[in-house]
Amino acid sequence: MSDGAAYLVVADALRARILAGEWGVGARLPSRARLAQEYGVGRNVTQRAVEQLVVEGLLEGRAGSGTYVRVPRERLRIVRSRHGASSLAALKERGRAGAWDAHSDVRVPAPVSIAERLSIRPGDLCVRTHYEFLADGHPVQLSESWEPMALTDGTPIVLPERGPLAGKGVLQRMRSIGVEIETVVELPRPARATREQANLLGIAFGDLVLQIERTIYDIDRRPVETADIVIPDVRREVAYEFAVERPTVV
Repeated sequence: MSDGAAYLVVADALRARILAGEWGVGARLPSRARLAQEYGVGRNVTQRAVEQLVVEGLLEGRAGSGTYVRVPRERLRIVRSRHGASSLAALKERGRAGAWDAHSDVRVPAPVSIAERLSIRPGDLCVRTHYEFLADGHPVQLSESWEPMALTDGTPIVLPERGPLAGKGVLQRMRSIGVEIETVVELPRPARATREQANLLGIAFGDLVLQIERTIYDIDRRPVETADIVIPDVRREVAYEFAVERPTVV
């Protein structure tokens, strides 16, 4: 049996034992060496098996202590819709109102990757805003947003979370300065949480997250905002909702 197949077999066996209650919530699993001996495999195989169950949310590693059965967490749904619902509205699942913390930095030179997404030159000045979205007081989503200052400088909306339209969303804010939003493009990718992301989201370093690269365009196909959104997979599932255009009856 190859190592690739063996780790899945061991993961299945451990999962069955956990679900059967052999190790209760909060219980410490035997060491990797002991599991390897029990299943007749190498430690690298048991390591991969345990990592698989960590990704699934059944186990959690504690530095210098070992691996433990994780407390089950409810995994709620975030619906991302073409109808333009705000991030706050998307977090109002099952009656749980959302909130957010935000911090903006002005006159931040655009890195090359952000400049490409905004169709501006590297080094052009932007407003960068860090968001931490909350549900029941717990962080459930992170976002880093970039807006070109050439578009908003000198207007009341230069800071997304201050001024008369604070917190109203990109669509309303841009419309107030004569910019009409037409298209939102999102590119989702699976990734592993960095240490900073894990600390902010209250998850383990290396946990599975969904990273969404979002760019918003006006009616002239000009990018007016781009953002990197991070959603912890263990706590949220993401569903995309699209309206079906009905044919015009003549």
